[in-house]
Amino acid sequence: MKFQAHPFWLVGFRPFFTLACLSGLSLPLLWALVFLGILPAPDSPVAAVQWHAHEMFFGFGWAVLGGFLLTSTKNWVQIRGYHGAALAFLAAAWLFERAGMGFGGHWPGWLFHLSNFLFLGTIVAMLAWSLIRHRETDSYRDNYFFLLILPTFLVAKLLMLSVDYFQAGFVMAIGLFRVAFLVMLERTLTQFMKSIFRVDILRHAALDRGIKLLGVLLAGAGLMPPPLAGWLSLLLALLLAGRFIFWKPHLALRRLDLGIMYLGYLAIVLQLLVEFLGQVAPRAWVGSFSVHVFTLGAMGLIIPAMLIRIAKGHTGRKVVFDRFDKLALWIMIAAFALRVIAPQLDPAAYPLWILLAAGGWFSGFAILAWRLIPFLAQARVDGKEH
Repeated sequence: MKFQAHPFWLVGFRPFFTLACLSGLSLPLLWALVFLGILPAPDSPVAAVQWHAHEMFFGFGWAVLGGFLLTSTKNWVQIRGYHGAALAFLAAAWLFERAGMGFGGHWPGWLFHLSNFLFLGTIVAMLAWSLIRHRETDSYRDNYFFLLILPTFLVAKLLMLSVDYFQAGFVMAIGLFRVAFLVMLERTLTQFMKSIFRVDILRHAALDRGIKLLGVLLAGAGLMPPPLAGWLSLLLALLLAGRFIFWKPHLALRRLDLGIMYLGYLAIVLQLLVEFLGQVAPRAWVGSFSVHVFTLGAMGLIIPAMLIRIAKGHTGRKVVFDRFDKLALWIMIAAFALRVIAPQLDPAAYPLWILLAAGGWFSGFAILAWRLIPFLAQARVDGKEH
C-alpha cells in the first residue's frame, strides 16, 4: 500500500486526533512533574509556565482543532479535503513545533521561530483557502467567524512567546478557542438534541450572531481596559446562560455523552463570570482559577466526547459510548474537580491536586488513545474510502 493511501492519512482527524490523545495524556503530566521539581524545566527559550500554557493551547488544543477543522471544512464546502502528503507534512510540522518548544533553548532564533510558526501558519492558510475558494458551496453562512479567528491565532501565539505580552496572549488564545467552541456547540448540540431526543433547541440568528461577535471581541480582552473586558464578559455570560435555559439541559444531562458537553458549555459561562468578578470584587483564587475553569472545564470535558463521536462515526462505526468511553469521561470530570475545585477548599494540598488532576488527564486520554487510535489507523468498517 502506498504511503499516501494508508487509512491514517486519508482524513485530517486521523493523524491529529492521534496526536491529541498522545499530547493530552503526556503534556499535563510533564508539567506537573516540572512544577513539583521532579523533572527539570524544558530546554526552551521561554519560561516554564509559558511553555506549559503554549503547549496546552497550541500543542494539544491545535491538534484537536486542526483535526476537527480539516475534517469538517471538507464536508462544509463539499470537497475531498487535504490528505496524503499534505497531512503528513502538517503532522511533521506539529512535531517540529513540539521539538522547538521542548528542546530549542539553544537553537538559532530563526530556527526556533520557524519551528513555532510552520505548522500554524500552514494549516491556517490551508483552512482559510478551502473556505474562501469554495465559499459558494459552503453549507454554513457563518463560517466567516473562522476566517476571523484563524489568522488571529498567529497573533496570540506571537504574544504568548513574548515576555511582556504573555498575559494578553493566553487571554487571546482562550478567547479564540471560546469562539471555536461556541460555533461548534451551536451546530452539534442542535443536531444531537434533534437526533437523540427529537426536540429543537433555541436557535435565533440575531442572538447566535451576537454571541459569536461578542466572543470575537473578547479575544482581545487582554488588550482592553480591565473594566471594559469585565463588563463584556458579564454580558456574554448572561447571553449564554439565558440561551442555555432554552437548550433543554434537563434532557441532555440524562446522558453522560451529551451532558458532559452541556457541562463544558457551563464552564464557559463560569469562566466569563469569574473574569467579571475579578474586576468588580477581586478575590484570591488558588491556582489560576479562571484559566483552568476553561482549560479543564470547557476543553477537558467537551473535547474527549467529541473525539469519541468523530473517531467512531467517521470510521463507519456506530456512535455508542461504551463503558470504557464513559469511564474516560468520568475521569475527566474528576480531573476538573481535583484541579479547579479542590484547591479552593484545601489550598495547602495544592501540589497534590495538580498531580492528581494531571494523573486524571493521563488516565483519561490513555483510555481514549487505547480505544481510538486503532480505529484511526484502520480503514472504515463500512467500506467507504474516507
